[in-house]
Amino acid sequence: MKVLVTGCAGFIGYHVAEALLARGDRVVGLDSLNDYYDVRLKQARLDRLRAHAGFGFHHLDVSDKDAVGRLVADHADLSGIVHLAAQAGVRHSLVDPYAYVQANVMGHLVVLEAARRLPGLRHLVYASTSSVYGSNTAMPFRETDRVDHPVSLYAATKRADELMSHAYAHLFGLPQTGLRFFTVYGPWGRPDMAYFSFARAITAGEPITLYDEGRLRRDFTYIDDIVAGVVGSLDHPPEDPTVPRLLNIGNHRVEEVRELVRLLEEALGRKAIIRSAPRPSVDVEATFASVDAIGALTGYAPTTPLSVGIPRFVAWFEGWRAG
Repeated sequence: MKVLVTGCAGFIGYHVAEALLARGDRVVGLDSLNDYYDVRLKQARLDRLRAHAGFGFHHLDVSDKDAVGRLVADHADLSGIVHLAAQAGVRHSLVDPYAYVQANVMGHLVVLEAARRLPGLRHLVYASTSSVYGSNTAMPFRETDRVDHPVSLYAATKRADELMSHAYAHLFGLPQTGLRFFTVYGPWGRPDMAYFSFARAITAGEPITLYDEGRLRRDFTYIDDIVAGVVGSLDHPPEDPTVPRLLNIGNHRVEEVRELVRLLEEALGRKAIIRSAPRPSVDVEATFASVDAIGALTGYAPTTPLSVGIPRFVAWFEGWRAG
């Protein structure tokens, strides 16, 4: 199988590409290597992928329709696409909203246009987010819940992606699955995410800010479980390509953020200096994934609780800092 992975130097993209390569697939990687966070981390992930004979890298922006069009034309034998390139981060969408529309909306459209021209494409899997559920209070979140009240621009762009995918499935019979990710964490993670920034601050003896005294709840999902769900979804294209799928991919466990901090303190061997602040308007009170649908389709069954995943992350984090 030959698979295009967009955002291959990103956190999830790197791990997915590595898993595909490990099972013998060929991977065409695409990434802009932007400076939203430390590019050295992206380069380090990329260096690990380049060690595989079946990997080829292309440094380009997913929203560049001409460049992506040429790339896909050069790899017309692609049978799968895992589209993970995006401008991430809920709060940063208040700072640079244009980047989100360019990367997430235009970028998704570019991938759809390229994908529909691939004669042998079996499946396009793309990243959505649990943020589309907005301020829904019914738990756990289910794919049948209404998602028309986003509370951040980031969420709005990802919901736009889902709607565009629906149109392309209807119009062109493009087989697609959108995955709504729930708070992914683990080794080689993103420095802008809470667990990573908390670890860095605790190690440095700097204060961390907990919103609502750390009572916000999240469905923290370990990266290995996420990769199993992404690859499993890729291997199960829709039977009817005119009917796109949307699936939650989470841990089906909900933990308070203050428990995350406690586990970080324990693994790092240092106490956190904590400041409390009110919850920002772009943050929701809780996320909690129903994973019945993806489980029925792929056998997805997350196995990594936060108490296991955080020590694994810390072991990697300390090695990364030391290196």
